Parts: sequence; structure tokens; C-alpha cells
Amino acid sequence: MSKNGSVGIVTPRKIAFETTLALANGQTLPHFDLMIETYGELNAEKNNAVLICHALSGNHHVAGYHTAEDKYPGWWDSMVGPGKPIDTGRFFVVGLNNLGGCHGSTGPLSENPLTGKDYGADFPVVTVKDWVKSQAMLADVLGIGRWAAIVGGSLGGMQALQWTIDFPERVRHALVIASAPKLSTQNIAFNDVARQAILTDPDFNQGHYAREQKIPTRGLRIARMMGHITYLAEEGLGKKFGRELHSDGYQYGYGVEFEVESYLRYQGDKFAGRFDANTYLLMTKALDYFDPAVDYNNNLSKALQNVQAKFFVASFSTDWRFAPERSKELVKALIAARKSVQYIEVQSNHGHDAFLMEDNAYLRAVAVYMDNVAKEIKS
Repeated sequence: MSKNGSVGIVTPRKIAFETTLALANGQTLPHFDLMIETYGELNAEKNNAVLICHALSGNHHVAGYHTAEDKYPGWWDSMVGPGKPIDTGRFFVVGLNNLGGCHGSTGPLSENPLTGKDYGADFPVVTVKDWVKSQAMLADVLGIGRWAAIVGGSLGGMQALQWTIDFPERVRHALVIASAPKLSTQNIAFNDVARQAILTDPDFNQGHYAREQKIPTRGLRIARMMGHITYLAEEGLGKKFGRELHSDGYQYGYGVEFEVESYLRYQGDKFAGRFDANTYLLMTKALDYFDPAVDYNNNLSKALQNVQAKFFVASFSTDWRFAPERSKELVKALIAARKSVQYIEVQSNHGHDAFLMEDNAYLRAVAVYMDNVAKEIKS
């Protein structure tokens, strides 16, 4: 069944792992679950699989609809589906919710087997390397020895990059979009302010708010509002809202007066109603810690020395959170390491969020690259 040219109605499934997972921080998960969705069919050779890695607030629901009544499809429906850049007629596509997530995979809202209560703040801090390790275990369960491609934007792109370093023989192509080889100081600062908004919320209860049947809505709302501003570009924001007032004339108070204020508060409220605060803390920390070069004397080219994958790297002109210069830093390191890389900088006024948008030049570039991946599979 297809709806608006998408993969149609899809059903998530939970994969249970009864083996332990040793984490980078020294702790161990005795067992864990990963929530996934798959689209398309795995071929007989099992060489047409594509992994989609999500960004900070993403999940396993990449494309399609869960019910016929759903108004909105998965978060990357413009990219994944029949006849789309990542064509489900040619590829077997896997989307997952990472460890620490709040959409079905084991995370802070899950039961801690040691206490019988939810993990809450006791859920261990996880890293991109931990996610990649768990994703490799998922690939084993699915019978996928080598991914045709691993694709991700922002934090998802970091996972794609880490895969090529940790499991070089298991990745043929990596598509790293609107991402960076490590966070800038400014990005770390933004993340800390967002976390402080949550940590100082009166309802946070030291991370065990669920046990008190509370939600630190205020902190999560502010964190999202601030984060959302950084994902947008002044050009796009100004074009959309300008200084348009929400009602007639100035009100001379501190309520909603400008349309942009109304928009941000709506986004904050919507996010706080669907996302877990502890998960937000975990995801931002994973962003902060990501730096594959640190294990190679801060030499990114050396970190990439054993990489076997070919790369597609894309950035967006008005993305100031993950600026084109950061993508170029990765491209230069790949070239220095004598690796295959294609790079595109897309002109866009959508800022960091551009990687989620239906931009013709961007989607066409990915489609051309993935078409070559598909031809490579057949050859």
C-alpha cells in the first residue's frame, strides 16, 4: 500500500538482544532492545542494505505511515521510498531508534533490571561508538555483513563516519550530511545551556521525574526553543516571519507578540509532549564527546587511514550550526588519507534543517550518488 508516493503503511518491530553490551564509559548493559523499521527487500546476496542513522531528536520512523489516518510521514520520507533518492525498490533500508532513545529502544524510560524501576538518570551515558557497536550487532541479527551505504545527517552523519573507522570492512559507502568530525566550542556551549534548562527545572527531580509522574516540561521546552533557533538561518526565519505581530499593535507585556515567538513556543510545547528529557541530555552528550581523531593524536587523516568506504559529503550554505567549513575539514582529511570522496555545498536558506527539506538540488545529488551505489551492487 502506498500513500502519497511513500512506502505506505509500515510496522515497527523491536529486536531484543540478550547479550551484554560493554559501553565506552566502563558500564555494561545486561541486555537491551532496539526499535527498528525496514523498507524494501533484502536481496539474495544481502548486499543492498542501507542503514539510516538519526539525528538528536530522530527515531526509527524514517519513512511511510503507521496508520492510514497519519497526517505526517516518517522524518525523512522525502529521501526514502519508491523512486526516491534512497529507492526502496532497489535498497533494503533500515531505520532504528538508538540506545538511550525514547521511542522503543532501551533508554531512561525502560525498566532497569537491577531495580525493577525505570532507569531514569541511572541510564548510562552512551557515545557514538556505543551506538555503532549496537548497530553492528543489529546488522548481525539481520544477516547483513556489509552495508551498501550508511546515511545520516547531523549526529547521524557522525555515526556513519564512526562506522567507517570502527568497522571499515562492513561499509561500502558513507553519506555524511550536514555534519562535522567533531563539535565546535560554540556547539558544546549551546548544548550545555540546553541541558541546564532541563537540569534546573523544578520538576526534573534529579532525573527521576517519571517515578513522581512528573515531566520537566519547562526545561525541555526552553531547550528545544533555543535549539530550534540554531537549526534555522536568519535568512529563512526572516523571510518566514519578519517582524510580523501575532496580534494588532504592541501589547507592552511579555506574552506572545511576534509571530516568531508564537512559532517557537508551539515547537517547544510539541517537542516537550513527545520527547524524554533524559534522552535529550544523553543525545547532546553523545554529540559533545564525538571526536574520532582523539584516539589518533588528534590527527583526523590518521583516524581515516584504514577506512575502506567511499564518501559522499554534503553541507548547506546557511547552516551555521554545522557550517560548510566543518564538512570541508572532513573532505580534506579524506583526501589527505587518499580516500574516495565527493562533496557538494547546497545553496539553501533553511540553515541546519536543510538536510530534512525537499530541496531539488540536494535530493538530486543524493539520488545520483545512490544510483551509482545501486549500479555497483549489480556489477
